[in-house]
Amino acid sequence: MKSRGYWLVLLAACLWGTNGTAQALAPQDAQPIIIGTLRIAVGGLTLLVIAASRRALPDGKHWSFWPTLLGALSMAAYQMFFFAGVARTGVAVGTIVGIGSTPILAGPIGYLVRGERPSRRWMIATALGIIGCAILITTGEKIHLDLLGIFLAICAGGSYAIFTTVSKGLLEEHAPEAVMAVTFCLGACFVLPLLFTANLHWLTQPSGFLVILHLGVITAGLAYTLFARGLRLVPVATAASLTLGEPLTAGLLGVLFLHEALTALAVFGILLIFTGLIVLTTEKAQPYLAPP
Repeated sequence: MKSRGYWLVLLAACLWGTNGTAQALAPQDAQPIIIGTLRIAVGGLTLLVIAASRRALPDGKHWSFWPTLLGALSMAAYQMFFFAGVARTGVAVGTIVGIGSTPILAGPIGYLVRGERPSRRWMIATALGIIGCAILITTGEKIHLDLLGIFLAICAGGSYAIFTTVSKGLLEEHAPEAVMAVTFCLGACFVLPLLFTANLHWLTQPSGFLVILHLGVITAGLAYTLFARGLRLVPVATAASLTLGEPLTAGLLGVLFLHEALTALAVFGILLIFTGLIVLTTEKAQPYLAPP
């Protein structure tokens, strides 16, 4: 069962890895922060449909107010911090710092909140993945190290680590589809006001509509359904580290579809991330330390 959880989370991360390529194909006047807002809104509706089709809502169980609110706020905060950080530092640095900081922060948060002690294998795999991500940054275009942008990207990673930890607790009481639908829809309510003054004319273009459809339905609705099902079976820190499959997928798609150059150093970075994921997913199924 635990190995199944690994692959569900990893598959979700691979779907998230298509975000960058999809955004690159959007119309030029599509603002990244508006794309993120539309993604969480369409994703919330998609997750709501999935939950309703599986009769996961209502489930007749009490929803803990504060964990549910914190999960929704952390998801909304992730969207804002991530896209604001990317706008200041660039896509490569912002994305990899945000994703790379998530497992670093999720490990201690999972331990302090849930008593989940990260394994030595997790530490090795995470170190390999983070080093691989750092190498990918250095092999990209000219790096713009904006300190505020880096801070915002780290805040995005922290927000996602909190979302993962809170979701893990909610998943112990409710169906995966229900948890994702509730947190996404509630989170969308916090960011929807950004659309009131936004220029959305680009949505009438086929490329704009298809990009949002892909981001909302595939990388949010489908991906987070898989992620929630996998998160039920693995510790918080492990799930966060498996999301390093996102930059691995993004890098490969950039080469295949955006014709980005692939240097020998970039190949080495990709191999390090891939090795870390193999180390993590081949871990023997042993129960992790849960809170008493």
